[in-house]
Amino acid sequence: MTFAIGGRHIATDQPPFVIAEAGVNHNGDLELALRLVDAAAEAGADAVKFQTFRAASLATADAELAAYQRTGDTAGSQRAMLARLELPVDAWSDLASRARDRGITFLSTPFDPESVTLLAALDLPAMKVGSGDLTNAILLRAVGRLRLPTILSTGMGTLEDVASAVRVVRDAGTSEIALLHCASIYPAPLDDLNLRAIGTLADEFGLPVGFSDHSDGLLAAVAAVASGAVIVEKHLTLDRSLNGPDHAASLEPDAFSRMVEEVRATWEALGDGAKRPRPGEVEIMRVARRSLVARRELEPGHALALEDLDARRPGTGISPMRIDDVVGRRLARPLRAEQLLEPADLDPPLDEPR
Repeated sequence: MTFAIGGRHIATDQPPFVIAEAGVNHNGDLELALRLVDAAAEAGADAVKFQTFRAASLATADAELAAYQRTGDTAGSQRAMLARLELPVDAWSDLASRARDRGITFLSTPFDPESVTLLAALDLPAMKVGSGDLTNAILLRAVGRLRLPTILSTGMGTLEDVASAVRVVRDAGTSEIALLHCASIYPAPLDDLNLRAIGTLADEFGLPVGFSDHSDGLLAAVAAVASGAVIVEKHLTLDRSLNGPDHAASLEPDAFSRMVEEVRATWEALGDGAKRPRPGEVEIMRVARRSLVARRELEPGHALALEDLDARRPGTGISPMRIDDVVGRRLARPLRAEQLLEPADLDPPLDEPR
């Protein structure tokens, strides 16, 4: 199954769809969020994505912070932290408009049904469900009812969790689904990434599969594309030293731009999988491969034996792979030492029966 998001086809025969995950790296500041849109466009991303939520609907008053959130934020609870990261309702239309002006697809991850409704009114081309809501049937149904292409992140999930989520979204009305493999660790160590799961998900579900990268650096995103990822999502920040939960696991604009270049170059290097000489190899074949040649001067009528022949460059004559077709044939004309054999040098000629 393949489909399009914002005019870009999501498939293995297309360059990876790169999502700049601005997330909450705006720190609740609309002006900073607008600058993140600009940075994503300038870095060459296909889409910029935020997170749309209401703190009171997302966490209880006493929900604890994760360890990585405590490192990046001093708020005492998730709700307190999230409240500082909320954007006002009218900010979302401003961000969507800025993305249109910059020629980049605008996406956001909703965290509650009201946010689903808000984003749907902005005519988004697709919806995204975060890993934390892979088991949230209430949100999955709200998203599925929109019948928009939907990207499901699968961090912390099992194959059974993913199958259940896909079923809920499909039953709600959405058939165009892509999966994102990820490790929900911030930042994620390389030995926790398990990139082979990209192929496992593709084989199991027959859906487009991408990678949401929470690791440091560029290596994992490049390796994910080499592993078959058709979508790459990576956090973008203007400054990794800013206070906030996700900045430390993000790339700054220059590094993000390099990542975009490298994942697309990696996709180009993958090719189509057909094993055949590439156009640039044809000339090399002529000089690097070998042909059958006479070891010594030979007279017409001589019956060729194995010891009469050698394999030497260039590869413009009879291939040494046809040695068994040549041995035993008589020469139709004389050969000089080191002369390449041609089919007409043999009696009968090489491609005629003896």
